[in-house]
Amino acid sequence: MADGGGQAESGSRIDTGVAHNARVWNHWLGGKDNYAVDRQVGDHVTGLYPSIGDVARADRAFLGRAVRHLAGEAGIRQFLDIGTGLPTADNTHEVAQRVAPDARVVYVDNDPIVLAHARALLTSAPGGATDYIDADARDAEAILQEATRLLDFSRPVAIMLLGILNFIVDTEQAQRTVDRLLAAVPSGSHLVLTHPTLELGGSGNAEAMRFWNENATPPITARTGERIARFAEGLELLPPGLVSCTRWRPDPASDGNSVEPPEVAQYALVARKP
Repeated sequence: MADGGGQAESGSRIDTGVAHNARVWNHWLGGKDNYAVDRQVGDHVTGLYPSIGDVARADRAFLGRAVRHLAGEAGIRQFLDIGTGLPTADNTHEVAQRVAPDARVVYVDNDPIVLAHARALLTSAPGGATDYIDADARDAEAILQEATRLLDFSRPVAIMLLGILNFIVDTEQAQRTVDRLLAAVPSGSHLVLTHPTLELGGSGNAEAMRFWNENATPPITARTGERIARFAEGLELLPPGLVSCTRWRPDPASDGNSVEPPEVAQYALVARKP
């Protein structure tokens, strides 16, 4: 788990001269854990693609709905959240432990500023537990080895890959990462995934992504719905399948009516390993 020494070490690794995804995402969500360069790049991306803030908020809301379902109806008690980003409201362990106080959550990220704030991710409810791994999402072997400190891989695990595979630009490498993670978990485990696309009204995002790749880190790529669905090949897609993250089991409107929300250019799926 993160300790004081780790935080001090992480501080020396933080590059405040280059925008970084976790901090820019934090800015789009209205957070304060970011630097001037992150705000400058984030605001320029917003100018190119005004919907990006909606995407960030929709992705976060999807996380809450998916975790509530998994901890509740699906009975999942273990979560491996890879590419977690900076702590904010309703982190995975907070959502899961409201439903199941004994839920165990392991977070994974390789941004040093996330490591510096990791203590906020380790405030578990009594009866549950959390841990943090400083690792690259592409290094599935290291993640799985470290995660065994807290997770029992003979029991179902929810593998959370929200907005992270898009930073593994090599599609085959991304697929190998997903395959290795899924191979390590038993039947009844779930894959939870979100991924940006140039579909669903996201064609205007292409210029914003080009700007990002020239001015920020890590580089990003969009994928089609057809390709994203292949990450879950062999799994049982939960209804409504692969959809915009706003349309994955949206909460009822405040008046109780069921209204289909507008799409954002971010696909989402939840799938069960048979």
